[in-house]
Amino acid sequence: MGTVERRRRGASALTLLCATALLAVSAMTGAAQAAPVPEPGAKSLEQVRQDIDELYRQAGTATDAYNLAESEAKAQSAKIVEIAKQVVAGQDRITALKNRAGAAARAQYRSGGMPAGARLALSGTPSQFLDGADRIRQGEKATTDLLSEMNRTQSDLQQYAKDASAQWEKLEANRIKQENAKKQIEEKIKSAESLESKLEAEEKARLIQLEQEAQYKAQTAWLSSGVLKELNSSASEAGKKAVQYATAQMGKPYVWGAEGPDSFDCSGLTSQAWRAAGKGIPRTSQEQLRLLPKVAIKDMRPGDLIIYFDDASHVGMYVGDGAMVHAPRPGRSVTLAGAGSMPIKAVVRPDA
Repeated sequence: MGTVERRRRGASALTLLCATALLAVSAMTGAAQAAPVPEPGAKSLEQVRQDIDELYRQAGTATDAYNLAESEAKAQSAKIVEIAKQVVAGQDRITALKNRAGAAARAQYRSGGMPAGARLALSGTPSQFLDGADRIRQGEKATTDLLSEMNRTQSDLQQYAKDASAQWEKLEANRIKQENAKKQIEEKIKSAESLESKLEAEEKARLIQLEQEAQYKAQTAWLSSGVLKELNSSASEAGKKAVQYATAQMGKPYVWGAEGPDSFDCSGLTSQAWRAAGKGIPRTSQEQLRLLPKVAIKDMRPGDLIIYFDDASHVGMYVGDGAMVHAPRPGRSVTLAGAGSMPIKAVVRPDA
């Protein structure tokens, strides 16, 4: 199937999807009208939806901070383990050097303790004298080298101790960051769930429709810009594998901090998808934005990552035809959505 035909079918499918959503919204109108009338001064359902979305978005920001702190803590733990190995090797080296020094001392004792210079002066022939002089020089150099190596090793051990101390401090700082981020995540999610729990069944159903309407409106505005006409949709082989992995996770629940295989958060999904494609990328959406090469939206292709919101707190993977796959938020599952259904900050390409 040619590229134009694929785009035409994808656009038709997207149009059908949007039309279906609108029909569903219309069907819900009667039920929504039957919902309890809000008390004077109470927030409208749309305002409640916006509040809930904002709370979950803040939870997403805190999740990114938690994931980054966890990733850095793992790296620091690995460094501490490596430093410990270096310390053990350094201590073994010191022991070996001391044994060599002890062997030299014992050899001198067995020779009667006579200084090498005195033994040289008492040598019987010029050749013995010269041979002895050479051995003395070699012995003196060996002793000097031995002492220098012991000093270097002792200095290394001191540096290892400083490095380990610094890594422990960073590890503790990241532990505190994780705990603070975890508290924020739990507080925001609890607040959002509390708002939602106060709604009647009809209002909850209408809330879902309002959420879909908001996404549809944003996606329609994005498509109306003509962006699909300019998109380069030819994926790389690695990009195809990443898309296959990500779309295969559809229906699995969002869980903050999760990287699969049974649940994911937004950047857990994208990082694992690219890992499955043979490419390791940063764990968090903010680090993905910071470290991966950026591309223009007009050059976007399947497998590219779309970073959302000014604080880069959300990420999805472009799959073509104006759609992306993502893990939305707590209470939702991995799903397809319009690539323009949220404010786009940037597009990055893991295999550029």
